[in-house]
Amino acid sequence: MAIIEDFNAYRSKMNDKILGSDNKVMKRLYSLDTLTYQDGALSGKVKEMLGLATSMVLRCDDCVRYHLEKCFEQGVSTNEIFEVFSVANVVGGTIVIPHTRRALEYWEALNNQK
Repeated sequence: MAIIEDFNAYRSKMNDKILGSDNKVMKRLYSLDTLTYQDGALSGKVKEMLGLATSMVLRCDDCVRYHLEKCFEQGVSTNEIFEVFSVANVVGGTIVIPHTRRALEYWEALNNQK
């Protein structure tokens, strides 16, 4: 689906440029992000759902898409996604509703690509 392909192509291209700058701080930041979402006391699945909720509250659509993909890969169900949406909207308020719409559109695209 174009929405997924376009997002991933752009993200990959720009990440390659950022990491290609050989900036130590940026490389460490990216590494920290990767390590944060690995299984630990909390499973990677739970951490991705937390990442999704916080990204929605922070209103970062790129982050929302990234965490939706990771949730999809981790086997998060649509019912679980709607519970994450609920938490994000209660914590973030009604300003999160437009991001929920876009998140649902992306989630549906992920599920329809099978």
